[in-house]
Amino acid sequence: MAKKNNNLSENLKKLSEISEWFEGREDTDVEEGLKKVKDAVKIIKESKERLKEIENEFEEVKKELDEEE
Repeated sequence: MAKKNNNLSENLKKLSEISEWFEGREDTDVEEGLKKVKDAVKIIKESKERLKEIENEFEEVKKELDEEE
């Protein structure tokens, strides 16, 4: 299984850069804007997947702690 870039900090930085790109424009190139939106959607999906993975990892750790008691 190929490892995607699921570093949440990096993803947030990329989303911030995309947002700043839109905010810094008086005239937005529609084609470039569409590409940026598609990139943002991909980053958001990856981040949601990673958050779910993290949630599952926390549940596993909690389960281990509960078993030791």
